[in-house]
Amino acid sequence: MPTPPPIRVATAADVPGLQRLIHSAYRGEDSRAGWTHEADLLDGNRIDEDMLRAELADPGTTLFLTEDDAGPLGCCVVTDRGDGTAYFGTFAVRPTAQGAGLGDALLRHAESHARGLGATRMELTVVAQRSDLIAWYARRGYTPTGETRPFPYGDERFGLPRRDDLAFAVLVKSLP
Repeated sequence: MPTPPPIRVATAADVPGLQRLIHSAYRGEDSRAGWTHEADLLDGNRIDEDMLRAELADPGTTLFLTEDDAGPLGCCVVTDRGDGTAYFGTFAVRPTAQGAGLGDALLRHAESHARGLGATRMELTVVAQRSDLIAWYARRGYTPTGETRPFPYGDERFGLPRRDDLAFAVLVKSLP
């Protein structure tokens, strides 16, 4: 991939565009233009604006954004857990831009930021049924821990499940 656009810290003014970006990367028919979609697993919202505002308001969380002339292109969150672990999440790349290396650039940026916070390990969760995404993270040094966390059934802010066996797999990577 050519040099990605600059990555910056998002602000409250970015929330509407970020919500649209994240939704487009995971849900609905437009998400099928990329490979990261969950359209076969979940309907409804991926994240709402209030959830994004809460992330921005959390002093231990940094929401990163990269954009082009068409608006938000990719984003991710790093949360300092204060115990040497940083959490990586809210990761999205515009479906039509997926597969060109922008996700790698965002993940490297997040890992560098986490190291700067003093983190020695990065943790993330992935819908356990997303073996393709788990494999993508494994190629970047993330290892499944064997731990799973429950999917928030009944909380429509996270979507409307199309099946009753969803869970999150926990993956970690040491940050030397």
